[in-house]
Amino acid sequence: MTRRARFSASTKRALVDVAERLFTENGYTATSLDAIVGGADVTKGALYHHFSGKQAIFEAAFERVESRATSGISRATDGHKDPWDKAQAGLRAFLTAVQEPAYRQIVISDGPSVLGHERFREQEERSTYAIVDEIVRSALDTDAWELDDAMLDTFTRIFFGAMSAAGGSVAASDDPASAALRVETAIGFILAGLQHQLESGAGPTSRT
Repeated sequence: MTRRARFSASTKRALVDVAERLFTENGYTATSLDAIVGGADVTKGALYHHFSGKQAIFEAAFERVESRATSGISRATDGHKDPWDKAQAGLRAFLTAVQEPAYRQIVISDGPSVLGHERFREQEERSTYAIVDEIVRSALDTDAWELDDAMLDTFTRIFFGAMSAAGGSVAASDDPASAALRVETAIGFILAGLQHQLESGAGPTSRT
């Protein structure tokens, strides 16, 4: 990589660093391009060299936050051969991710309105949703229950939505550690119940 290319990459990284911080602290609407370029100590011309505008740099920050969350979940599930242990570890890591201020503000609060529903879903389904889906399917995708893709997707959406909401309640709690422990305990009960049903031969079916 040439010196010029390294400088360009460094400038882009600095812009996204500042954008992520300001979007997290102030939200999308209250963050201006002037504040971003001022924080990164670059010109607007430098910003427009890398990004078409405010929405584009927001999307770059969004992708970074999602990537960080996905990496954390992947690390948490690595090495777990038992699908139920993997599910516990992965959903616990997802709960941790959704409590992060950047995830709460950029992904959950501003993401849908700034990116639009369709683009938001595309981004989501390539990142944290995709890995939660993988975790759920590893535990429930079994011939014993004969669940089709639509039903497995329904399970994933329920877990994903519930964990996102639970993360918000934990983040807003006066005692986040205790709130997180309660959520983790509830997840454990739910997964244990599903595991018991599966291993006993009982459970839902999406086929008639």
